[in-house]
Amino acid sequence: MNLTFTKMNGLGNDFIFIEDLDEQWELDAGAVAWLCDRNFGVGADGVILVRPATSPAADFYMHYHNSDGSLAEMCGNGARCFAKYVVDHRLISAEADSLVIQTLGGLKPVTFTRDYEGMLYSATVDMGEPVLAPAAIPTTFPGEMVYECPLETELGTFNVTAVSMGNPHAIIWVEDVDTAPVTTLGPVIEMNEAFPKQTNVEFAQLIDAETIRLRVWERGCGETLACGTGACATLVAGVLSCRTGRSATIELPGGDLLIRWHEDDRVYMTGSAAEVFTGTINLPEEDEDA
Repeated sequence: MNLTFTKMNGLGNDFIFIEDLDEQWELDAGAVAWLCDRNFGVGADGVILVRPATSPAADFYMHYHNSDGSLAEMCGNGARCFAKYVVDHRLISAEADSLVIQTLGGLKPVTFTRDYEGMLYSATVDMGEPVLAPAAIPTTFPGEMVYECPLETELGTFNVTAVSMGNPHAIIWVEDVDTAPVTTLGPVIEMNEAFPKQTNVEFAQLIDAETIRLRVWERGCGETLACGTGACATLVAGVLSCRTGRSATIELPGGDLLIRWHEDDRVYMTGSAAEVFTGTINLPEEDEDA
């Protein structure tokens, strides 16, 4: 069956968008993995279906799969791309400057600015309150908070701070992200038994109190050029450790995000998003479930 899609990216973190307002598509893990394959499919870090909201408080539902086919609670870069898709494709009023996206990780309000053609220029996502209680992240660490706690792995012992932004994150502070063992240590911590639902892994380098360089090993994806929830979790870890103030620029390989942790405990992420191209692809028979 032919599938029409739009390729989007937020700072190089790229997604295959499928407009599914009539909810006709039920892609299995194999189909998602095939679509995300950069050699045999379209190539992406994940697949996002644009669906009607099931909550009366939301405008749309963001159904997000990682590139391995697994479902994910939330994706910050994906949320900004989602906002750009519905604005640029005229799925909301031309006068609107905000919307609410429903995700598995909860409702995510988004405000945005438009360019002179009415297209989305920049988006700020209300990412909600960070979760620090170990059982809610979830992680098996004891105590009220996982703050630079030693984690034993086959590659050694590393101090991690655990934060959930709707999905789990383990943050490690390093001297230099360019030489950090992202591709070797990342998957080891991702699958560590201390994180029963696995975890994203952040390697963070402090530049100054308002700037952090960051590389991320994403759960179910591997290293990506940017991770919005990871940037938010890292700022929270920076504030908890008194390394940063409550606002900082997070420098990722794909570009910069402005992250702010307000006094009301909510975290806000501001950044850009872009549409790359639209196309049609024929799903192989064996991967088709629609």
